[in-house]
This record gives sequence, structure tokens and C-alpha cells, in this order.
Amino acid sequence: MTKYFDKILIANRGEVAIRVMRACRELDIDTVAIYSDPDKNALHVKYADEAFYVGEAHPSKSYLNKERICDIARKSAAEAIHPGYGFLAENSQFAKLVEDEGFTFIGPSWKTIEALGSKVWSKRMMREAGVPVLPGTPDGVTSIDEAKKVAAEVGYPVVVKASAGGGGIGMHIAESEDQLEEAIEKGMRIAESAFGDPTVFVEKYLAKPRHIEVQVLADAKGHTLHLYDRECSIQRRHQKLVEEAPCPIMTPDLREKMTASAIAAAKAANYTNAGTVEFLYANGNYYFMEVNTRLQVEHTITEFVTGVDIVKKQIAIAAGEDLSLDQEDISIRGHAIECRINAEDPLNNFTADPGKIVRYRSPGGPGIRVDSGIHNGYTIPPHYDSMISKLCAWGVDREEAILRMRRALYEYVILGVKTTLPLQYAIMRNPHFIAGDTHTHFLQEEHIAKSLRRYLYEEATRMQTLAASLRHGKEVAAITAAVNVYIQKSAE
Repeated sequence: MTKYFDKILIANRGEVAIRVMRACRELDIDTVAIYSDPDKNALHVKYADEAFYVGEAHPSKSYLNKERICDIARKSAAEAIHPGYGFLAENSQFAKLVEDEGFTFIGPSWKTIEALGSKVWSKRMMREAGVPVLPGTPDGVTSIDEAKKVAAEVGYPVVVKASAGGGGIGMHIAESEDQLEEAIEKGMRIAESAFGDPTVFVEKYLAKPRHIEVQVLADAKGHTLHLYDRECSIQRRHQKLVEEAPCPIMTPDLREKMTASAIAAAKAANYTNAGTVEFLYANGNYYFMEVNTRLQVEHTITEFVTGVDIVKKQIAIAAGEDLSLDQEDISIRGHAIECRINAEDPLNNFTADPGKIVRYRSPGGPGIRVDSGIHNGYTIPPHYDSMISKLCAWGVDREEAILRMRRALYEYVILGVKTTLPLQYAIMRNPHFIAGDTHTHFLQEEHIAKSLRRYLYEEATRMQTLAASLRHGKEVAAITAAVNVYIQKSAE
């Protein structure tokens, strides 16, 4: 077996840090963890071969401290740094610093990250490469009058977006010319505050698009291939909740065109390593949205259906190895679904609910994968992402994947904090989801109400049964009470 590196530092925390460490362990590579004050007893710290304190709880003092992370890499004699996702994963300055300090950055080059980090520049690049792009302002908005002219040409509604960043930050919809000027002013103000870059652009707004993405891999010699498609339309606040591979409405013709566009996008950006090209799809047409220059949260379901370990490929490519696969070597086997289990209250605008896990039991059985960084007694800190785990189910077809996911959600026990478990189960029983009829505003249209009530009664019974097996049932009683609130609200 090829030894790509002797030691890799993972510049992240939680489940993604453990995911990278697992790949390293299978490749016989030692791992270095970093941790903040609230993470000193976290699982990723225990799993690593070495662990170093990186700073205080706030991300700016710890997981976003570029210089400190590189200093730890030096002290630990790490040869490479894997950024995971989130934090510094798409920070071109960090990638450049890693390279300048003599380490290998496991991801695309900092120049590629920088170029694709600007939505204005990336869309211009895609237009030149022949990749479909939504009509709108070709560059950042420099004149209100010009923006109004473009908006009139493409037709209202339009959306104002920040060129930098993501997650829907700085995004505003304008239904008319009167709303456009206000949307631009708000967008610029928020973009400046959030990203240090006030640049915004205007493009045609699609009311109910599907969010479809293509996973790509590319080596340093330009050999680029795709690992097929994923559907990621079920979202809240522009953040994904449910993903599946392949896309349930994909046709051979659409797949051929969309994957060809993804390959063209990667080649236009001189892309290396793993990345994801994201598209919006509506009315039979698809449009480039952005390239995520990192490992995706939902890479797990692509691994399920293709059999390709994406993290191992990341490491091999970073070490200078050519891709050992050709496109014809990759095929889709079965169907996979991922549910993100977050410590959030779906009835309260998905407000985060950090706190202590007083009872934890993960599901298992055929076709189930759980990627998690928590354990019984673990306290979820309020400083970071609210995701508890990624629950994935595989089946020979979509129907079996859904049935297995329902079973896994039923088996999953998390007490002490509110979670998205009831909502996820409701989605899996929703007739619109079962039919593959989803879009990015799926949750807002309350399709869930029909399937929510039945599950909540089941959940109440299950929690009451569990309460009897616990010495102290206060936590369970609280959960049961919350479930009853769900029932009442869904019945209204």
C-alpha cells in the first residue's frame, strides 16, 4: 500500500474531523487533532494520534486561527493539512499560507479557491466555458440604473446576491423595480459586514427550483471525472437538511448534459482534488450556481452509491498521485439518502438548542451509516454548527432507501436537546417526498403537515416507553411534552 503522508493535521472538529481520521487510519497515516476549550474531551480529540490545544471557544480564537493552526502543524511535524468543511475549508488565504509554510493543502489550489469564491468571477468563467448561467448582471452592481435595466430585461422577480460567501447571507428577492433599490442597498450592507466585500449582483429568481449537484474529482494532470449527481432541494434557511443520490428525477439526457457541464466547469477553473458543482434546475433547464471547493457534507451518499472513498482520493491526489479511475469505471449502484440530524427546534424557526446529551443510541443494521462526533453525556457547545450527526441509508432502489431511513430514524434516540429527528421522519413519510416532488421551498409549503402527526404520536409512545427504562425520567418527560406540542400544532 502506498504511503502518501506520514502525518496529517485535520483543521476542523466533530464528525468531519473523525471522517478524515478514519480515512487516514485506513491509509496508515498518523493524525493530529486540534481542539478549543469546549472540545477538549470531544471524540475527534480522543480518536486522533495526537491532539493540540488551538484556542478559546470562539472560532476566531481557535478553528479560524490560521497562524496558530500552521504553528501546530510545525510542532507536530505534520506534512499536510486537511480543512474538512466549514471554518477555513474555502479560505484562499489559509490555503496559500499552508502552501507558503511548506505543508500540503488537501484541496484545490488557493488560486482556484480565490477565483471560484467570487460568484461574479465564477459566473463569468462559466459563461466563457459554455456552462448555462442564469441571466442577470454580468458583473457586480455598479449602478442602480444599470441593475434596473437588467432586471427589466430578464423579468421580475429577481434576486440580489452577495458575490462572496454563501448560505443565503445578503440575499434579497425583489418583486418590482421599487423593491430592487432597497434589496441592493441591504445586500451590499450585509455583504460588507459578513464577508468584507460589498459586491452584489442581480439575476433571475427561480421560484421553486430543484438544487442538483455533481461531485467531481480531478488530478494535477487535468484528468477530471464525475461521481454522478445528488439532489439537495430540502433546505431550511438555504442550508440543506436532506440529500439523496442519485437525483430522483434525473434522466439519461439531463445527466449527460449536467455532468458534461460540471466537467467543463472544473476544467475552466483548472480544478484539482474533490469539488462539487451546484446547479439550479427548473422547467427543464439547469443553471450554474457555484462550485464548492471542498469536501461536501453529503459526500457520504455518493460514496454509498459509487463505492469511491472520496476522502482517500483527496489525500492521494494531494500527494501527487494520478487518478486511478476512468469515467467508465464509475457507475451508480442503488440509492442513498442522508438526513442531517441537528440540535435545533423545527417549530421555532430551527433555533439551535445546544446542551447536554443525556441519552444517546445510534441506529444500525443493513444499509445504515452514521457519521457523528458526539456521545452519551456530551455537551453540544453553542459556538459551532448545530449538526449532531449525518444519518445515511442505502437501498437497492429509492423505495428501500426510504424504508431503511424510516427504520433508522425510529431507532435513533437522542435525549437532552431538541432535534430534527421528528421532522426528518415526517419528511420520509411525506407523499410529495416519496414521489420525488421536492424543491428548495418544500418545507415552507407545509407539505410535511400530512405526515407529521402520525409520527409524533409514535414518537410520544416511544419516548414514554424509553422513560420507563431510565432511572430518572425528567428529560424524557420534557421531550414527551415537546412532542405533544408538535401534535397539537400539526392538528391545527
